[in-house]
Amino acid sequence: MVHQRNLGSTGIAIAPLVFGGNVFGWTADTARSFELLDRFVEKGLNFIDSADVYSAWAPGNKGGESEEVIGQWLKSRGCRERVVISTKVGMWEARKGLSARNIEQAVDESLRRLNTDYIDVYFAHIDDENTSLEESLTAFDRLVSSGKVRALGASNYGAVRLAQALQVAGEKQVSPYQVIQPLYNLYDRKEYEQTLEPLAERNNLGVIVYFALASGFLSGKYKDIDQIRNTPRERMLGKYFNPRGMSILDALQTVAKETGASPAQISLAWLLHKQSVTAPIVSATSTVQLDELIGSFDIKLTESSMKLLDQASDS
Repeated sequence: MVHQRNLGSTGIAIAPLVFGGNVFGWTADTARSFELLDRFVEKGLNFIDSADVYSAWAPGNKGGESEEVIGQWLKSRGCRERVVISTKVGMWEARKGLSARNIEQAVDESLRRLNTDYIDVYFAHIDDENTSLEESLTAFDRLVSSGKVRALGASNYGAVRLAQALQVAGEKQVSPYQVIQPLYNLYDRKEYEQTLEPLAERNNLGVIVYFALASGFLSGKYKDIDQIRNTPRERMLGKYFNPRGMSILDALQTVAKETGASPAQISLAWLLHKQSVTAPIVSATSTVQLDELIGSFDIKLTESSMKLLDQASDS
């Protein structure tokens, strides 16, 4: 059985890998999504992350597709109590921002699409500086009080605004953000480690990190930028192909050879060894790919391996 971790102070326990639902209804159709979710739960994992905006960017989609697929799966499998569901509000153009009215309308729409009467963790997907923290947090608090939401989270917040939000929640005696969802991986380290991590540790926040594999760069699949030149991948990955990025890939390959694991598994294992990280988010479009990522649980990195990876990404 997979060992679960406490999600900050929420009282929710999760397996240390989160399925990123951005692929559902996009690169994974409904049948494939069901197959992936079945395998995920079969392997003892329990946290599925979505957002109302997923996947509005895809041709023919309008948003809400991911939540709808998850909702159909929950209804067909009857497994709501076995899984932890998170979704987000604020980024989707149809439900933009964190005004009280928008939050209250958006949560009901998400609940309907998800075929559930509660959301385990409801995230502010953005930091809406056009709406006061007091208004947003008070609206979120009403959702907690009503039972529609169990815990609150903040995604894409900088440390200064997150600290302000925690202070406002304390002063107004409303439900605080208890989980954060920042960008963090072996390449993108500075902002989280220098600003958000100390705040998370002081406040016992759950930490669910996204882009755990740096959009696929840390999978080791791409050896040089020529492989992705003039493709959509170049826009996402081009910034990583520099001396520091190549040093990280070299270190990943070294540790991968020593352990018999893949670079993707090593990248996730590195995150799983970080004390402040509750779980990374991963996405997969095949069960083979998903099984590989789940295999990161079994990798125990030595002190020397962690040091090698840390030094390569510090350079």
